[in-house]
Amino acid sequence: MMGMGSGPAGRKPSRRKLFGVAAAVIVVLAFAGWRMTRAPSAAQTEDKDKDAATAPLVTVVVPSLGNVTSTVSLTGQISAQNDMPIGVEGDGGRISAVLVEPGDRVKRGQVLARLNPLTAQSQVESAQAALDELQAAAASSQAEFARAQQARDAFSVEEFERRRTTAVTAAAKAKVAQAQLSEAHTRWERTTVVAPSDGIVLQRAAEVGQIAMPGAPPLFRLARDGAVEMRGQVAEQDMPRIKVGQSALVRLDGVPQPFIGKVWQIGAVIDGVTRQGTVRISLPADDQNLRPGAFARADIQAGATVGVILPQTAVLSDEHGSYTLIVGAGDRIERRAINVVGARSEGLLVDSGLSGNERVVAVAGAFLRAGEQVKVAPVAVASGGAGDSGRNGAGGNAGASVSAP
Repeated sequence: MMGMGSGPAGRKPSRRKLFGVAAAVIVVLAFAGWRMTRAPSAAQTEDKDKDAATAPLVTVVVPSLGNVTSTVSLTGQISAQNDMPIGVEGDGGRISAVLVEPGDRVKRGQVLARLNPLTAQSQVESAQAALDELQAAAASSQAEFARAQQARDAFSVEEFERRRTTAVTAAAKAKVAQAQLSEAHTRWERTTVVAPSDGIVLQRAAEVGQIAMPGAPPLFRLARDGAVEMRGQVAEQDMPRIKVGQSALVRLDGVPQPFIGKVWQIGAVIDGVTRQGTVRISLPADDQNLRPGAFARADIQAGATVGVILPQTAVLSDEHGSYTLIVGAGDRIERRAINVVGARSEGLLVDSGLSGNERVVAVAGAFLRAGEQVKVAPVAVASGGAGDSGRNGAGGNAGASVSAP
């Protein structure tokens, strides 16, 4: 009789086989879990497809071509049109009186200051006395010569010539004394410093007791005829658009009302470093707020040009130049090269690249790509052309901000 544990039916499986089966099951389950995590769910796939089908929402403007008033903006300072330095013309001396102050309006020939006149006055008196003496001698010599002429036969030839020579010499000496007296008078007159023309006193360096000498710094600075101007720097590319006689609006800090001026001189050269030229704008001479040295800003009316004004956010630039993005056929983004000719407070002035019926992306164009599908928000069409920019904003175009893609 055989034992129960010795036959094949009662033999137990080995531990090695059990471990192998368990390991295979674990590997299969791990692989299945990895595949489940890698495969997206139906809901995730649907959301992804929905996002891909949603186009960015953009706001566009449709500019209209028209006449746009072109302006050139510049900064500078108020100056006198003709700044005249005034100093001592004569021998100089100590200042005894100062009769004007900065800001005073003076007339031609008006006395500004006086030097001590004692020395010059004594020279005049001395020259006058010498002239009187020589004129008396000349008169006596002339009388003797006249008697010799009347009684020609009573005088010898030598005596007649002597009297004639004496009379001529005395007259010449009297003329020399007259010239010396005139010179003394001129020196005496130069002890008073006078205004060479009408104008406004800008600066006063003269003080009572000061020694004034020729060649020293000026005692006064005078704005001839009181004329003032603004001198400003303009970019090289804007210089050809500025002409003499164009009107300009000049604004000063702290003064609410602008001043109306005219361009009266345009610089003949362009600075080689700054690439700018000088423009001079004449201003009213009777306004006390126009003080030389004050900082000023000006807008010169440079005429009208055909074009549009786009918002600055609608204009982009890269190494190829300025461009803007428009929404073309099929609501797809297209790139359009443009030419920007100026800047305004309302936007940038564009004179080429647009025909006036494009849908221009207002803002956030840098986030869009050429050929990209977009969704267009309601369009605001310019009502009166580019010339209505003052009423309708940038080129008469209104529009909300673009939605981010």
